[in-house]
Amino acid sequence: MSTFWSVWITVITLGSILGCYLLLRACNKNDTGVKEGESMGHEFDGIEELNNPLPKWWSYMFIITIIFSLVYLAAYPGLGNWQGFLGWKSSEMGIKSIAEGQERVAAYDGNVANQYQGELENADARFGEVFRQVAYNESGEYRSVEELSEEPAAVKIGQRLYLQNCSQCHGSSARGGKGFPNLTDGDWLYGGSGEAIKTTLMHGRQGQMPGWEEVLGGDGIKEVTAYVLSLSGRKVNDVDAANGKNRFAVCAACHGADGTGNQTLGAPNLTNGIWLYGGSRRAVEETLRYGRNGVMPAWKDILGEDKIQLISAYVYQLSKS
Repeated sequence: MSTFWSVWITVITLGSILGCYLLLRACNKNDTGVKEGESMGHEFDGIEELNNPLPKWWSYMFIITIIFSLVYLAAYPGLGNWQGFLGWKSSEMGIKSIAEGQERVAAYDGNVANQYQGELENADARFGEVFRQVAYNESGEYRSVEELSEEPAAVKIGQRLYLQNCSQCHGSSARGGKGFPNLTDGDWLYGGSGEAIKTTLMHGRQGQMPGWEEVLGGDGIKEVTAYVLSLSGRKVNDVDAANGKNRFAVCAACHGADGTGNQTLGAPNLTNGIWLYGGSRRAVEETLRYGRNGVMPAWKDILGEDKIQLISAYVYQLSKS
């Protein structure tokens, strides 16, 4: 961290704590000219305002919190480049990849270790056999995602793994959000077969929608937007939509001449009223004008194929239920 940012963080942090102390001190002063416990001369609906001080327990708790904050920041990192007098270091400090984290665990010297990675390895040693028993058939081969999706135990395990690893983006209900696909509606960018879902989880996806403002211009963006909205049955300006249909040729290479998309490229279907980044006129214009870049990370090296097989079964089951 540069000296500037170190000083900036230190000033902001200590300034905030000082501000809390000054605020508490100001609130404990009696500058009203009225003795404590006496009436302030205000009354509303039969309720009279008294000049009562802050509760002592509240003030003491505030002071204890301030003291604790100062002691903590002296002992542990928190003030810029200050590492604290206890010399504590983050187990993830300097680690930039999963492989580096695994190397740190293997070279554990008793002082600094990647705790999270260590816990994952302990969990795999404890539960790995459970995952394998569910995911594999008697021949030692993976049961298909479609077959696992019919197995309640497999779906239950897949659901728990999903909640731990996927819900941060796609939501606990798997209905997604802006920029994160809904996994329950049967609409798939790269295909909804068991194998396609597994491939997405294993290797990730990267969708790129280029910006077209320089090619289409302001009027062209407006007209293509009208045409795209009309594909899903939206009411639009007929003249703009007709002109937009002629300009849609630049989009047809990915989305198809009829706008139904292309799962090989991850190009969305524009005719079903399902919008990844919003279906308002403004949102569609923004997509056309500036483009979109969506990244789904690869989970193969993080979770392993056994867990991914079970998550795939859960996700596949969601769109079929």
